[in-house]
Amino acid sequence: MLLGVHCSVSGGLEHAFEEARTLGIDTFQIFTRNQRQWKAKPISEEEKKAFAAAWADNQQVKVIFSHASYLINLASADHELRSKSIAGFTEEVIRCHELGLAYTVLHPGAAGESSEEEAMERIADSLKKVVQETHGSQVKILLENTAGQGSHVGYKFEHIRNIMDLTGSDRIGTCFDTCHAFAAGYNIATEEGFHKTWQDFDHIIGLSKLHAIHLNDSKGDLASRLDRHEHIGKGKIGTLAFKLMMKKFQHIPKVIETDEENNMDEVNIKLLRELAS
Repeated sequence: MLLGVHCSVSGGLEHAFEEARTLGIDTFQIFTRNQRQWKAKPISEEEKKAFAAAWADNQQVKVIFSHASYLINLASADHELRSKSIAGFTEEVIRCHELGLAYTVLHPGAAGESSEEEAMERIADSLKKVVQETHGSQVKILLENTAGQGSHVGYKFEHIRNIMDLTGSDRIGTCFDTCHAFAAGYNIATEEGFHKTWQDFDHIIGLSKLHAIHLNDSKGDLASRLDRHEHIGKGKIGTLAFKLMMKKFQHIPKVIETDEENNMDEVNIKLLRELAS
C-alpha cells in the first residue's frame, strides 16, 4: 500500500523502525538531523550500521525518505543565508545517500523582498550546486508544493515546473502535499476538482515526476494560503479526496504529517486503509 507516517528518530535514527513496526507501515519519512538547527554531526559508522540492521529486521519497509530542515531557504537573496542553505542541503543529500534513503523532500524557499521569478532562479542555481556537489548519488530531490504562505514560492504547479526546467537535472522530482495544494487553491475536495487538479499536474509537471505524497487534511479553507495540517477527514478537505488519492496512487509512497497525540497516527492509518478498500 506504501502508506506511512513521519516517524520519530528520538534516541537514534534506527528507532524510527520501532514506530513503523507498531503501526504496520511499509514506508515512512524522517528527519535525519535536528530540523531546527544548522549544525549537525556527520552520521557515524555506528549509526549507519544500526540503521541498516534495523531496516534488515523490518523488510516490510520498502521506501524511506527524509524531509530537509525548515531553516533551508535556497531562494534567499541574503548571500550568507543562501550559502548556509546550500551547504546544509548538500549535507542532507549526503546523509540520505549514506543511509540508503530514496528521496529528500524540500520546501522550495521564500522570495522575501524579491520577485517570484528571481527567487526561482536562485533556487535553481542553488540546486545545481547541490546536484554537482553530490554527483554520483542516486538520492532524488523532491520539491514540495507549498500553501503559498508569506512569500513562499511553489504554490503553483508552474513554479515547480519552472524550477525543474531551470535546474535541468533528472534528480529533481516532486512531493505533493494535499493540505498545501488545497490551501493554495487546488480544489481536490470535490471529485471534479480532484480530477482537474491531477490533469493540470500531469500537463504542467508530469506524473512521472511525482515520487512522494504527504496526506494531510487542512485546517484552512480552499485558497486560504494557510499551512496548517489537520487529521484525515477532520479538516476542510474531507474524506473523498483521500479515498481518491489512495486508489489513484497505490504505487507512490504516502505519509501523514499530523500531530501524534492520542494515537492519531494509528487512527489516520486505519481510516486511510478503509478508504483504500
